[in-house]
Amino acid sequence: MFVAVAQNASFTRAAEQMATSKSNVGKAVQRLEARLGTKLFQRTTRAVRLTEDGETYLEAARTALDGLGEAEIALAARREDPVGRVRLDIAVGLGIAVIPTFAALRERWPRVTLDLSLNDRQADPVKEGWDIVVRIGELPASGEMTVRRLCGLRNCLYAARAYLDRRGPIASVQDLRAQDGIIFRANSGQLRPWSVPEGGRLIEISPNASVVVSDGRSMIDSVRAGLGVAQIFDRVAAPFVAAGEMVHVLPELDVDGPPVHALIPLGRRMPPKTRVVLDHLGEVLRSPI
Repeated sequence: MFVAVAQNASFTRAAEQMATSKSNVGKAVQRLEARLGTKLFQRTTRAVRLTEDGETYLEAARTALDGLGEAEIALAARREDPVGRVRLDIAVGLGIAVIPTFAALRERWPRVTLDLSLNDRQADPVKEGWDIVVRIGELPASGEMTVRRLCGLRNCLYAARAYLDRRGPIASVQDLRAQDGIIFRANSGQLRPWSVPEGGRLIEISPNASVVVSDGRSMIDSVRAGLGVAQIFDRVAAPFVAAGEMVHVLPELDVDGPPVHALIPLGRRMPPKTRVVLDHLGEVLRSPI
């Protein structure tokens, strides 16, 4: 009750939070102050503020409650199946690829609910309250997150069968230069060229753009619609290649891409519900394509 009053700066709001009366909260704080032999709050008609001793005690009380919370999670993990909502933010292309696998996750852990966002912007797990953020590429310079590497990606070229039937086969880098390109626009506004090996080194190709996109969903849909050739991460394209909606073009030009990491806010021990989702993502993204 003391912590609730300190957090709300109000006995009334603390009582509402604790589902009890203001009188009960006030008496509980008075008993605590009597036991400690000090005043924890300065009370006026307008405000409730911590004293210096109150601030010292609040820090210790929060640490104690956090420790109890961790113990409860650990005990629950021993006796219960994972249960609860897991908030997951994942890059659009990867999300499209892994969503079909969530049926197996739900079958195994039916009491775990996914609150899912497919988003290509750089989400902040701490500020936005995500349990897991799956990010492609460079990591932010922050000590507020636990990081787990899920997999590496390959950058590969893809087109729809209808496009290849219309334009003819692509057999060389020279043929590639003449194609309609589906090009990704980065957050910086720059168009991302294709990176391919030639003569033992990587070169960049900037094809004539038939479509410029700024999200993974539009990239995939544009390829499937036969609008041109795109360079896409292998794990993003894999389900569509398996379904016959995309063709892997010039596999010898595949190049290593960025890694995929899961970011989890630091703090309490990871609850079982979050761990089973994280383990599922790692298993799916590391499985052979």
